[in-house]
This record gives sequence, structure tokens and C-alpha cells, in this order.
Amino acid sequence: MDTNAADAEKTASYDDPDAPWNKEFSEEEMAGWNDGVITEFRENSGKVGGDYAGATLLLLTTTGAKSGKPHVVPLGALYRDDLMYVSSFMEDKYPAWYHNAKADPRVTIELGGEKFAANADVLTGERYEEFAAWALAENPLLADYQSKVDKPLPLVILRRAQ
Repeated sequence: MDTNAADAEKTASYDDPDAPWNKEFSEEEMAGWNDGVITEFRENSGKVGGDYAGATLLLLTTTGAKSGKPHVVPLGALYRDDLMYVSSFMEDKYPAWYHNAKADPRVTIELGGEKFAANADVLTGERYEEFAAWALAENPLLADYQSKVDKPLPLVILRRAQ
């Protein structure tokens, strides 16, 4: 299953003015941005509407590296053959979920109507370079964004725990 091509057809570039990340939101709306998506996801077995209608989302629960508390974030589920991975656009720093996964790779994934324990494999070094070359070639949206930022995009493989 490869959702990369389908997602790229919906939004041609990171600069697309209709992309959800390029819309204007108040500070209050941004503070609760994920809350509504998480609620809708859980109420509809992983289906959400609005800007993310038709996208394959997952909920990733990590343990806060500093707080020790659960941290839930919706992310696009991306695939390399049967291997699930996640990435994320970022501004000047990496997202909290990425730091949390580096500190404690034990995570929980909600995908569709299923919830399961998994391990997050934060890619670095040669493994990152090989995987990033493939991911950027297969996902024009990630490649477009990577061309606009100095830091390498976070790439994390998610594997169901045994």
C-alpha cells in the first residue's frame, strides 16, 4: 500500500495556498488544532473530514521526554511497501513527538479502528540517508518541503511490538 502518490495529487506543493498548513488560524485555534482531529479520528474509526478527508492518518502516542506524560499527535501514515513510517513538516525545531520517540521508542499507534503497541525507530546516519533518498523521490510533497528547510526532515519507522 503506497499512499504517497495519492497524497501528492491532493496537494501539489508545500506552498499550495489551499494546504491546511498554509491557512490562517488564530492562536486559540492553533492551540487546540490537534484536539478536534483526535476526537474526530476516535469517533469515526480513523476517518476524518475537512482538510484531511481521505488521508490515511494515525494517532501516535509517545511518552513526553521531559514530562513523562502521554502525548498524542495525528500524523499521516506513510508506507514503503509494508513498512510504516511517519515524518512531519517543522519550523525551526523538530516536533515534540520526534524528541519523545528518540527518548523512548515505545509508542502506541491508533490506525483505523485498531490500537496497538509499537516501536519507533528514529532513523539516523546511513540508514537515514538511504531511506530519505527513497522517501523524497517517492513523496513530492516531502521533497518540496525539504528543499525549503535546512534541517533534514524527521523520518521514523513504526513497527508493531511483538
